[in-house]
Amino acid sequence: MAKLRYPGTGTREATPEGPADTAKPVDFIRAIINEHMKSGKYDGRVNTRFPPEPNGYLHIGHAKSICLNFGIAADYHGICNLRFDDTNPSKEDQEYIDSIMEDVRWLGFDWEERMYYASDYFEKTYHLAEELIRKGLAYVCDLSAEETRQYRGTLTEPGRESPYRNRGVEENLDLFRRMRAGEFPDGARVLRAKIDMASPNLNMRDPIIYRILRSTHHRTGDDWCIYPMYDYAHPISDSLEKITHSICTLEFEDHRPLYDWFLDKLDMYRSQQIEFARLNLSYTMMSKRRLLELVQLGIVNGWDDPRMPTIAGLRRRGYTPEAIRRFCERIGVAKKDSMVDMALLEFHIREDLNERAPRVMAVLEPLKVIIENYPEHRTEVFEIPYHPDDASMGSRKVPFSRTLYIDHDDFMENPPPRFFRLSPGSEVRLRGAYFITCTDVEKDPDTGRVTALRCTYDPASRGGDTPDGRKVKGTLHWVSAAHAVPAEVRLYERLFTVENIGAECERTGKDYKEFLNPRSVVTLKGCMLEPSVQSADPLGRFQFERLGYFCGDSRGTMPGALVFNRTVTLRDSWAKIEKAAPELQDAPKGAGKKPPAQENRHPAVQPEVTIDDFARLDLRVGSILEAGTVDGSDKLVSLKVDVGEHRPRQIFAGIRQAYPDPATLIGKKVVVVVNLKPRKMKFGTSEGMILAGGSGDCWRICTLDGEPEPGDRVS
Repeated sequence: MAKLRYPGTGTREATPEGPADTAKPVDFIRAIINEHMKSGKYDGRVNTRFPPEPNGYLHIGHAKSICLNFGIAADYHGICNLRFDDTNPSKEDQEYIDSIMEDVRWLGFDWEERMYYASDYFEKTYHLAEELIRKGLAYVCDLSAEETRQYRGTLTEPGRESPYRNRGVEENLDLFRRMRAGEFPDGARVLRAKIDMASPNLNMRDPIIYRILRSTHHRTGDDWCIYPMYDYAHPISDSLEKITHSICTLEFEDHRPLYDWFLDKLDMYRSQQIEFARLNLSYTMMSKRRLLELVQLGIVNGWDDPRMPTIAGLRRRGYTPEAIRRFCERIGVAKKDSMVDMALLEFHIREDLNERAPRVMAVLEPLKVIIENYPEHRTEVFEIPYHPDDASMGSRKVPFSRTLYIDHDDFMENPPPRFFRLSPGSEVRLRGAYFITCTDVEKDPDTGRVTALRCTYDPASRGGDTPDGRKVKGTLHWVSAAHAVPAEVRLYERLFTVENIGAECERTGKDYKEFLNPRSVVTLKGCMLEPSVQSADPLGRFQFERLGYFCGDSRGTMPGALVFNRTVTLRDSWAKIEKAAPELQDAPKGAGKKPPAQENRHPAVQPEVTIDDFARLDLRVGSILEAGTVDGSDKLVSLKVDVGEHRPRQIFAGIRQAYPDPATLIGKKVVVVVNLKPRKMKFGTSEGMILAGGSGDCWRICTLDGEPEPGDRVS
């Protein structure tokens, strides 16, 4: 069996049944291709394409399509074309073409010499339109745009035939050629396919296939004043390139009959269109029209603003191509639209940067610390590793002196219980250096704001431990004031304040801009970084210890003027405590323990399961095909479950008492955890887990309403 390399996922074995990868379910698209491989359709070829319209920058939804099209081609030893759908010159620009090519390459994919444009086929597309006219399948229509809408009908009423529908072939050819010659003004006439004005599918009611549009094209200049519509140019481009599987997003499902109609009537190579659910990401939006509006109104600073969901914006924010590819693979391919939590994308970049990002110390809101018993003109250098778990990254030299900076948030004069940072009289560890104790506080006499701390250090604690073995619960990051490198740091949050912007606009009647997050970016000046940052790549990615992951800004960073963008935060245990127990925030220092009765009413905060923890579960829709008892067990039920792969999985579930007759489970749609390690049992191997809920002996499996398909992701 041949081996192939797919970016970010390792080596897979390719078989005649498709890509064999026990860690990755076979989605419904690959299942279709597997059937084609078995039947010999397309002679075992797989040729996909990624066809962006160059009217804006690509976003994370396009990344899913890129990974899917190029990934499928790689899985089946096929090829994937890059084709620009440049049929609307009034909205297209070379800038967008250049950005698209950069984004596809950055994600790790290569179209080699197979870059095409729909405009490559303008002459062929035009002559095929004349062929439709000669066959009596297309006509020139003089209705205005408003009249065309009125004649089209509605979902419940059939359309009406245009009064120009029955023009003769010669008249239609003459008018169409004169349209091309530029005899008529924009919008005066269109060419329409002659199909069925009573079709229940509105796309089949004599759709427009050519319109008059005087706009200079970025490739053909002013050679054309008529341009084909996407629904017409798309199937022809696919056919001319011998595309086998034309993979589109779900909104094109109703357009598929029209796609097939053109190829059938023109007797052309038949590509197969397959639709999948587009990516909808919480707290953002994927409409290029609205993203363009944000740019044009100056709400964001260009298409590559780190708050934008564009690939360019994510790249500038510090996301890696590996993290985006893993995210796209993780969310899978479904047949129904759903909302993916932004936290899942953040989880993947956090997981990726945790492995690759060197650690450095940065103080974002500096508070001066003067160590009074440290020699005034002395400087020490500590060797601190760049990564606690990867010695191959090496270490850096961090200078230490009498005057340091720590973050303002790491000191409280009157701290609540369980505040393990610095406070008057408390002792903390400075990362990789010494233990210090706060002895005095300096304040601004006008505002009362703390301006400096007086501390002492324990010389015996060098490196972070003491001979007497005493422990401290707080470890702070710091930088030496004399050696600190100043920088500007931008803290980015989500661009919108609501999870589902479209639904919220529909519910409230508000404009989407009313849900913009006013704190989507906070710029901090006068931040202080350890000097090793200067010797590293100024546009590199770092973990600022205890703060998050950051990267040098590709636009703002210049020699002597460092600018860093926050990619994503770290998990903050103190923030979780504050959220879970807000009553602790106002507790005075030294208030003592609460009486037992009060403690019982407010039990201790339990560890939380975060979205990062939950995101590790790959939950899929499963359809139970077989169910039976297990000999020798009064608790287990043996199930065969279809989770959208090339074969059903065997799963043993401890639900016998709830379902004494397991046959009643056959046909039910359930939630399956599919990424667990197979568990060998004496009855066989269990290849997953069925989610169930209940208590005691009363348990019921979690079932799903509607018509979800096996393998669909559950979010």
